[in-house]
Amino acid sequence: MEFEVSYTLDNEQQFWDELEEIVSAQCQSHELIDNTLRSYLTFTTNYKGEYVQTEYDIARCSYRLLESSLFATHKDYVRRQIVYSLLQVWEYPQTRGTPNTCEQEDSPDTLHIIIALLLFDGRQNEVTFEMMNEEGVFPRLLELIQGRTDDDAGLHRMLLELLYEMSRIQRLRIEDLILIEDDFIAYMFQIIEGLSDDVNDPYHYPVIRVILILNEQYMVSAHDPTPDQSQPPITPLANKVIAILSSLGSSYKTFGENIILLLNRESETSLQLLILKLLYLLFTTPQTYEYFYTNDLHVLLDIILRNLLDLPPSSIALRHTYLRVLYPLLASTQLKSPPHYKRHELVRLLAMMAEDSSNHFGAVDETTKRLVGRCARVAWLKEQEEVAGGSPLKVKQRLLSVEMPSAMESSLSVVEVASQKERPGVKTPSRAEDAKNEERNGKSTEDESDGVTPTNDDRIGKALEDEKSPFEVEGET
Repeated sequence: MEFEVSYTLDNEQQFWDELEEIVSAQCQSHELIDNTLRSYLTFTTNYKGEYVQTEYDIARCSYRLLESSLFATHKDYVRRQIVYSLLQVWEYPQTRGTPNTCEQEDSPDTLHIIIALLLFDGRQNEVTFEMMNEEGVFPRLLELIQGRTDDDAGLHRMLLELLYEMSRIQRLRIEDLILIEDDFIAYMFQIIEGLSDDVNDPYHYPVIRVILILNEQYMVSAHDPTPDQSQPPITPLANKVIAILSSLGSSYKTFGENIILLLNRESETSLQLLILKLLYLLFTTPQTYEYFYTNDLHVLLDIILRNLLDLPPSSIALRHTYLRVLYPLLASTQLKSPPHYKRHELVRLLAMMAEDSSNHFGAVDETTKRLVGRCARVAWLKEQEEVAGGSPLKVKQRLLSVEMPSAMESSLSVVEVASQKERPGVKTPSRAEDAKNEERNGKSTEDESDGVTPTNDDRIGKALEDEKSPFEVEGET
């Protein structure tokens, strides 16, 4: 039975009242749920542009459904129907679900509402992203991202965010990765180049994150190709991110500048690891040794030195990853040529990190010693006659005498780099930030409020604030 209702609204409040009534419907059967979801999509889509104009409005519409009793009672069914609506459910056999449940025209407005629902729900409940992967949503997202270049910019950005969020919490299927064409990767880089005059453009952040997460997926696929050991080995896929930068890197320099800027500003550990993984491949692939401008490499080295000093002793895995990136940066890029940038500072830092127990780094593990020793063996650092700051030469000698592993060390490093993971949202510990927090905690806590439950608006604002780009620095225009 068709379920159509026409609405005549006089003001915005009537819109929100009517939306609340729709999602508050008591549904005891799948047919009634389907009617309510169809009514919700039709109603929000019809008034998009009139009462639903901003990202906040779209998020508010999404949370009206996600926080409704309908959703709380029938989560799995509602999620699956929304996923099917994205996949154009009528193309699937009836055994996949109720056909035509949420069938809508493939319009930008309808897609925007559907994508928002999946994105905001998935950020709170990863089972949504897992369901999307199981149902084969990845190819659909590729199609929509590349096929809607001239449509609503807000929708395009949200599509990029959904692809990123879905891909970063799980391993993508090989059959999905195979579908990524060279043209799609090149298109991502071209978007960034087209925005190169405005680093604060909101497109920079989601596009860069898509490139970074696809690079990680390629790395994981290459170095762990057979999750099911009962299956024969799979030939690793070519990493199309590295392939494009190897052949066309000179055309996509803005991307390189931006990932260095992002590493400088990003506080989330998982995203730092994504950047470091790409840097590692760029510095260990001969065709991309000199992808970056020399001045950008100077900035990158400053960031790595600062972060190595700032990481607390507990951040062992992240420290190891920085050191694994540092070695090829020093040995293979323009930094190996005179004048040798920050040579004194490098030797001094490496000497500190090689000590069995330093005041700054505490007890040093054997892997750190090995990685430090490898960096110290870079030819232009070995030429340094003295350790900066008057440290005894025997410290340097001990630094340079750390036993090196076999010739397999390089291949082991890439496996270690590829395997490093951190849950989304976890912030990187910082000595400097810890000191600031201690200072704040020592002051008055009168502004703290106990037992206050966040409002719906608070949650929506937090969801949008979490996605603010690190490129957007307060005070910049």
